[in-house]
Amino acid sequence: MVNRVSPLSFKNPWYFIAIGFGSGLSPVIPGTVGTLSAIPFYLLLVQLPVSIYIVVVFFSCLAAVGICQAASDDLGVRDHSSIVLDEFVGFWITMLVVPVFNVSVMDWKWILTGFSLFRFFDILKPWPIGWFDKYVNGGLGVVLDDVIAGIIAGSVLWIIGRCAGWV
Repeated sequence: MVNRVSPLSFKNPWYFIAIGFGSGLSPVIPGTVGTLSAIPFYLLLVQLPVSIYIVVVFFSCLAAVGICQAASDDLGVRDHSSIVLDEFVGFWITMLVVPVFNVSVMDWKWILTGFSLFRFFDILKPWPIGWFDKYVNGGLGVVLDDVIAGIIAGSVLWIIGRCAGWV
């Protein structure tokens, strides 16, 4: 398969966003690199009041659907591995636990655990994540499985935090 991302990636700002500002071009584990690249943005987002964080993430999800759809259409593939904007929003959803429970933003055990949980669910795609990944097409399908993975990972993160006495 010819990788048609490189010529598209920097000429159009929407592609640049879809590939996670270049992180999706990583030759190995682009989804994981994309999620790592979402951490600095999360550290900025989490400074906002919780209600604004939620609104920003909600609108980011909506925008991601359109951006991922356009990039997928132009690349001619359903969900190209270089498109990692969906990992950004999925990780931000996972990490919503931190501002909701007013946990210290710089407490790295939350970030490390949230990152690991999100990647676990995004890679393995247990039910219902795998069902949505398989049967929902287009930009919505690209983003929705990561949104669901983020919700599940965030729920597990909350349980771990409660059981470990982090909260």
